[in-house]
Amino acid sequence: MGNCQQCLIKTFNSFCSLLPEELAHLSEQKTEKTFKKGDVIFEEGNALHGVYCVKNGICKLSKLNSNGKEQIIRFIKDGDVLGYRSVIANEPVSLTVTALEDMNACYIPKKELFNLLDKNPKFTFDLLKTACTDLKDANMHISSMGQKNVRQRLAETILFLKETFNTNEDDYIAILLTREEIASIVGTATESAIRLLSEFKKENIISLKGKSIKILNLEKLKQISEGF
Repeated sequence: MGNCQQCLIKTFNSFCSLLPEELAHLSEQKTEKTFKKGDVIFEEGNALHGVYCVKNGICKLSKLNSNGKEQIIRFIKDGDVLGYRSVIANEPVSLTVTALEDMNACYIPKKELFNLLDKNPKFTFDLLKTACTDLKDANMHISSMGQKNVRQRLAETILFLKETFNTNEDDYIAILLTREEIASIVGTATESAIRLLSEFKKENIISLKGKSIKILNLEKLKQISEGF
């Protein structure tokens, strides 16, 4: 089992605030879990008894709308912590979390999380800052969905994916999403997402290779996203 004191992932989240003895204790209490691509980590309505710290891999947080269609709300990647809001609030989770690729995470029991929150004010403050950032991102997403048209939202989504996941050695965005998943993020029909992606390609704004997307004209994409 990995040692929390030596884990580099903690430098990307609130666990960097823990003292050496707290990290040592956490190493003894956590459980390492492996998920395969497509595995559901937890579903909307589940009661959680602990949180997950993602060591590597990517997963999506989604919700079913009134029509029974999936709406992707956000993504989780290396260093992010899953489920902390529901655990702290002691209420069922409001989103379903699904692995988009093979991933590894450390499961930390609720009791251990609460013990850290009670004893380490710096950790509590850092987790609060994370919650505020998540809330800000959620508010921005809601604002975008209400104020921008589908073409603008698709441009914004592509920019978001590049900023969040960077690019590989071939300059393609380092996450592979189906057209259905892209449509789910944008909040439109799959057919509309496919048509707009083709338009962006014809306008030499992006390049497409299977599920891979490469940005060819960053400034033009930004202009579209901003409504110009």
